[in-house]
Amino acid sequence: MIIQNVKGGYDFLPKQQKIRNYINGVLKETFENYGYKPIETPILCYFDMLAGKYDENNDILNEIYKLTDQGNRKLGLRYDLTVPFAKFIALNKNEIKLPFKRYEINKVFRDGPVKVGRDREFTQCDVDVVGLEDQMIEVELLSLYVKAFTKLNIEIIIKFNSRNLMKGLIKEVNVKEELIPSTITILDKLDKYTKEELTNELMTLDLNKKQIKSLLNYFTLSLEELNNKFKETSNEYIIKGLEELNNLNKYIKYLKLDEYCVFTSSLARGQDYYTGNVFEVYEKNGKLKGAIGGGGRYDKMITEFIDDGTVYPAVGISFGLTSIYELLKEDESLNKNSNIDIYIIPLNTKYESLELASKLRDYNINIDIEMEDKKIKKSLDYCNKEEIPYVIILGEDEINNKVFKLKDMNKKIEYEIKMDGLEKVQRIIKNLTFEK
Repeated sequence: MIIQNVKGGYDFLPKQQKIRNYINGVLKETFENYGYKPIETPILCYFDMLAGKYDENNDILNEIYKLTDQGNRKLGLRYDLTVPFAKFIALNKNEIKLPFKRYEINKVFRDGPVKVGRDREFTQCDVDVVGLEDQMIEVELLSLYVKAFTKLNIEIIIKFNSRNLMKGLIKEVNVKEELIPSTITILDKLDKYTKEELTNELMTLDLNKKQIKSLLNYFTLSLEELNNKFKETSNEYIIKGLEELNNLNKYIKYLKLDEYCVFTSSLARGQDYYTGNVFEVYEKNGKLKGAIGGGGRYDKMITEFIDDGTVYPAVGISFGLTSIYELLKEDESLNKNSNIDIYIIPLNTKYESLELASKLRDYNINIDIEMEDKKIKKSLDYCNKEEIPYVIILGEDEINNKVFKLKDMNKKIEYEIKMDGLEKVQRIIKNLTFEK
């Protein structure tokens, strides 16, 4: 037997997991601050439900982990949190009230090629709202991005655009309907490719040079320039797209989010299910190349999934937890080896040490105890290695006198603590006012 992880799955050591837990904690706190409610959906799903909205040639079908149960039913592991969320709304629509705001942080699985930033098992973090059509909810999500990343001490830029506008501009140069999705995919690379590279790719779709020149000209215009150029247009997609963007931009400016948000006409988000405005978040100073968050409006997905005659407008965003971890993993303030506050070293006082640990834990202090009868020096070396800030050496004299000393391992000072005055330990640990 070879002991190894499945390719694309990883163990996380305590030091790494602490940072991951910190990120999740900050995000959960922010989501709930905005009124979003936690849900959890099953990892196991019926395969037909996962695959039902895709044609048989779609790549996603090849990436679903497929299995059967003992009843020979076809099942699959969820590959994202969106389809399970649509299922959640369908099953619980009589129990929840729209608009419904949720968040979920959970594992997903994709049986695809493994490369940097693409694993087979990873944690996804989604925030979604069902039941609201106005851009007011969209700007709230942008505000949530700013709040969350500010708490994480990550400077960001948020790009925003409308899929309707993109489709309208492409239609303006008479691109065939069936070529529009491919054209959008190529234009999404506008900030990554040279003009020559883009031209060559667009020519593979049989677009002529005149069409390409007009397209590339349109996609370099600012929102203000697009409004002026197409103020008399009859192109319904451009009209709709500019309306969505202008409404969103008014909210952005009113909330003074324009220092974070920038209109980017070529932003597509790559998914055909987006129906309106889309967003992508980037680290402002270029510490990481790819997006660290993204989302947009997808009004048709849940509506068509449930198919009960009711319209379920939806908009959502996601956070790239792996990318966020990469940005924070070198942060010294998050890189302590241990989350233990105090290490108790018993000297023939195992029972009493367990009792003292229990009492101190009641003050919300993290306690660990030496249980291997090591010499004091070895125990203190362990504390230094693990960066445990405080130590209590508890011997028989301390028990008889009902007084012990709390040693600060960093400042090399000691505090005298009475057994009936343990609240003083809490004040010291929490850096509150205390008497030495």
